[in-house]
Formats: sequence, structure tokens, C-alpha cells
Amino acid sequence: MNFFKSDIVGYFLYFYKQLKYRVFVVIVLSIIVGALDGLGLAMFLPLLQMVNKGSSAESQDLGQLDFIPRGMDRLGLPFELISVLSLLCIFFILKGTAKYFSGLYNVNIQQFYVKKIRLGLLSGVKSMFFKSYMTTDMGRIQNTLTGEVGRVMVAYTAYFSALQNLVLMLVYVSFAIFIDIKFSFLVVIGALLTNVLYRKIYKLTRGSSHRVTSLSHDFEGFLIQFVQNFKYLKATGLLNKYEKRLSGSIVNIEKENRKIGTLNALLIAVKEPILIVVVSSAILIQTMVFEESLAPILISLLFFYRSLGTLIAVQNDWNKFIARIGSLENLIEFQETLSTSKENDGEVSLVSFKKEIILNGLDFSFDDQQVLRDVNLTIRAKETVAFVGESGAGKTTLINVVSGLMPVGKGELTYDGIDSSVLEKASLQKRIGYITQEPVIFSDSIFNNVTFWDERNSDTLKRFELAVRKAAMEEFMEPLPEGLDTKLGDNGINLSGGQKQRLSIARELYKEIDLLILDEATSALDSETENSIKRNIEDLKGTLTILVVAHRLSTIRNADRIVLMDKGKIEKVGDFDTLKRESSRFKRMVELQEF
Repeated sequence: MNFFKSDIVGYFLYFYKQLKYRVFVVIVLSIIVGALDGLGLAMFLPLLQMVNKGSSAESQDLGQLDFIPRGMDRLGLPFELISVLSLLCIFFILKGTAKYFSGLYNVNIQQFYVKKIRLGLLSGVKSMFFKSYMTTDMGRIQNTLTGEVGRVMVAYTAYFSALQNLVLMLVYVSFAIFIDIKFSFLVVIGALLTNVLYRKIYKLTRGSSHRVTSLSHDFEGFLIQFVQNFKYLKATGLLNKYEKRLSGSIVNIEKENRKIGTLNALLIAVKEPILIVVVSSAILIQTMVFEESLAPILISLLFFYRSLGTLIAVQNDWNKFIARIGSLENLIEFQETLSTSKENDGEVSLVSFKKEIILNGLDFSFDDQQVLRDVNLTIRAKETVAFVGESGAGKTTLINVVSGLMPVGKGELTYDGIDSSVLEKASLQKRIGYITQEPVIFSDSIFNNVTFWDERNSDTLKRFELAVRKAAMEEFMEPLPEGLDTKLGDNGINLSGGQKQRLSIARELYKEIDLLILDEATSALDSETENSIKRNIEDLKGTLTILVVAHRLSTIRNADRIVLMDKGKIEKVGDFDTLKRESSRFKRMVELQEF
């Protein structure tokens, strides 16, 4: 069959890489099941001879199966009806036992495989370069981690079911050939001819499978955007229009699924008719063309009926596998993407940040576009440094490089004398607190949001209370009946903008950080709330190294130094008054904001 030549070998090597020796255990168990079933079926021939000739039969009447009475003789068993029936029962009991353990082992492997996939993907995404993550389709990540894993599990099950049935088929064919090679040859030819139909169905199914995977990526992307932007869509009356995008995606996915289901139904429908036509044709040729009696081929016929049944099962299982092959190939490709996008990490840990961060001749490019150019800057410990400039000046990119999210393209970046190329990124990022314009709020209690699910004990409660006090959260927590156990809803839907920012600050302070990054953290707040947050931050001045990216210059009025950036370069560095006096660009920015 066509798939023996290519796909089955390639995917076998993939599954072997994932499951190692377990693949061969599955095959061996299948061989044992097939052998025991074959031996049980072989016992029917002496049984038929005994029915025809009495309670016993002669070994010469059994042809190629004369090993049965010889074997019974060696075991000291008489070649009689009771002994044959006993062996028949024993073989099928052993077959049932082997089949049970085979099924049990398959279940354990399935759980092992799906767990390995999910944990591997999670670890891979976690280890991705942030730069690679930004260019990856979010719908693909979401779909691969959720829906695709389930479909891959179906593909795995179908593949190994096909493999097991293939092994059984080979065992049955071997028994049949051993008994009557001429009849076996006729049936094998007939079976091979049926593959013409199946090859066409496989091709159609494979195409639909790939389209389902691609459409599912799109749907997950649309769905993420639908949930994230629901408020805007609702407020602007665009829900119905956007719903059409989702509905169209759903219709297209189900259209392809229907094609796959129709093809699978066709395979199931033609299973028995093809089976009977092939066997009937072989019997006619054997009896009418070769003019041989029917009796000698009865047991061979029984084996071939079994083998053709398993052949049809192989073809059906293979089509189920092909129906999910798009998901499996997407998984393999995504795993390769994660492997090539893995972040290279150093081995030197940063225990704490006590001295300075030095940027020396630092460049950074995103694809072919240079974003930072020859940046030279020293950030001293417990200093508050603000970064200002027009949109696209490179402020946020510079912060991303300093925080270890983006790699250094050219030049040097050191933390307390440790070069970024040898620094263990996780040790740096544990020392960093990061607050953005859109605060990160999890759908859980206030305590778990601040402590990031630390175990509640006297130590964590003390740290929680200290962080809450420094972030000025007591005022909005006091009237809450459940206090620190209050559930915040999805993305903090129950909190105002200022409350979200205070909670974000509390979380970072709870971590006992050395470096606090504020990236447009107050730009979306009203003036009163912004001033309140600004006072909270200024209270932290001198206790932490604080890096602020801001468009509102009023929020960085008291920064130790302000870095003015333009087109990826540092234009001027100084305090507020110095820049206002010496930089016409900064002076114009101040005048435009009228303060």
C-alpha cells in the first residue's frame, strides 16, 4: 500500500523519538495477541476433522497444521476432542489477557504522550526569545496549546491502532500462507487492488486536514481579539460585524470537518462489501479455475477473513490519522520553531543589583530595521531615570533590552560588571518589577494577585501587608467585605484604572525587587489618580532603581536624570531643569504640555 512507502515510516520515526522503547512494546504485545488468536483459530481445523470423522482425527489429515498433534503429543495430551477444545479455550483466554494488558499499556502511553506534548510546548513557549514571540501568530500558539493537542492525540491513537492492526494482519496472512499458499496469493492480490480506492480518499482527507488546521489558527486568533476587545466592540456597535468574521471561520472549519466525516463514512460503508467481494472472487477462482475442493481452504479462509478485516481496519484507522495529520504536522513544525527560537541563557547569576547598569555602544535591530544606535548610558543603583521622546524614538525598546527581553545586537550591556551574554536571564528578571499602561491582573483574589499564589503564612502575610501599605491600597481594600480574599474578575474588571495600577505596584514590591520599570504606567489615568500614583512612586525614590518611560512630562519632573531620545539615539541626558535649559526639543515638549 502507498503509505507503507513513505508516511508510515517517517511518522514511526517521529513517534519513536517521542516514546522510545514504548513503541516496540506496543508492537510486541500486538504480535502476541495475533499469535495467540492465530493458534486459537488453527485449532478449528482438527475440530472440523473430528466432527467429520468422529471424536479423533489423524495428523495427516491436517496438512501443514500437523504440528498441532505433534505438539500435543510432546505435551502428553491426547489428540482428542476434549484436549482440542481445552487448548482452544486456553489460547483465547490468553489472547484476551494479552489484549487487556495491551489496551492498558496503550492508555498509559497516551497519557504519557499528551503530558509530554503539553509540558514540552509550555516549556518551549516559556523559553522563546521575546523577539520571536512577538512575531508569532497568537492564534497559532493558542490553537496549538489547546485544540491541536487533542487532535494530535486522536492522530496518535489512530496511527498506533493502524500499526497494531497491521501487525495482526501480517500474523494472520502468515498463518494463511503457511496453510495454503495458492489461495493466499489470490486474496492478497484482491486486497492490494482495493488500495486504489483508499489512496484517492487519503489524498482528499489530507487536504481537508491541513485546511482545518489553518482555519483553526485563524479562528483562535479572531476569538482572542474578540474577548480582549469586547468592551470596545460592544460600545461601538461593532459586535455584529465582528461576529461575521467568527461565524465565517466556524462555517469554513465545519465544512472541512464535514468533508472528512463524509470520506470516513464512505470507508466504513464499503468495508464489508469489499471484504466479501475479494473473498468470494478468490473462492470462485480456487474452485472453478484450479478445480480444487473447498474443504482444505476453510481454515485458510478463516485466517484471511480475519486478515482482510484487519486490513480494512488499517485503512480506516489510517484515514482517521490522515484526517488529523494537519494537526500533527503543525505540532511538529511548531516544536521545531520553539527549538530554533529558544533563548540562549548564560550561567552567571545576579544575586542583587547594587552598583550600576552600563550600556556601551549598544545597537539593536528588529529584522532589517535598526531601532537603537550607539547607545551609551550608565544607570546607577537606586537612581530614578526617565526616558522621553517622540513615539518610535526607541524608549520602550531600550527598556526591553535592559530588562533582558531583547538581546543585545551590538555593543555591551553589563549589570554590576556581569556581561549580559553570560548572565542567567531569570536571575536578572527576578530582581525586576514591570508595570505597563495596561496592568496585569489575574482572575483571582487580591492576595493571590499580589503574592502570585505564594502559600499563605505569617511571613507572606507580613510581606503582603507591607507591599499593600507602600502601594496605598488600604483605602480601596477597607470597604471590601472579603478583604484580601476579594475576587477581582477577569483582568480586574471590578477595579478602576488607579486601583489596578496600585495592585500592580504592590505585586512588584512584594517581590522585593531592585529595579522597577514603569512603561507609560500612568498615561491612561485621570490627573488626580495619576498624581496619587506619582506620589506613591516618589516615596520609593532612593530605595529602588526606577526606570520610567513617559509621555506626560509632569510625571518625571523629579527624576534624578532624564534621557531624551530621538530616532534610536540618546540626544541629551540631564535633570529636568538642565534639559529644559539646554535642549530646544525638550523645551518645546514642556511648552506643548503647558506646565
